[in-house]
Amino acid sequence: MKDTPTRELLTIGQLSQLTGASVRSIRHYDEHGLLASVRASNGYRMFPEKAVTQVKQVQRMIATGFTIDDIRGFPDCMLLIEGARSCDQITDVQRVRLAAIERQIADLEKRRARLIKTLLEGAVPPVD
Repeated sequence: MKDTPTRELLTIGQLSQLTGASVRSIRHYDEHGLLASVRASNGYRMFPEKAVTQVKQVQRMIATGFTIDDIRGFPDCMLLIEGARSCDQITDVQRVRLAAIERQIADLEKRRARLIKTLLEGAVPPVD
């Protein structure tokens, strides 16, 4: 955790309210080095205002299928600018993620077709 001036620091509850992320998620992001926080004299986590943007960006990236480990490897600019365009450095990672999602969709479509066939025929069809 980096040392940050005490002006305009947010409690984890305030950060949760401002971002819609749960306190548990914010702790998780912080523990994985995705947020900048400091400890107050009482031991509580305190976050600079830029953490609002960081949390929102992490949420967006998770919503598109990236893991915390993936996000940790992204350039810092991806976390510091809300709505930041993808950096060239992660284009390949995005393509790999897209291919994985497309494989999952194809697999689900096959399962769906098998289930429909099972319902129509009353018996489980053989595996292709």
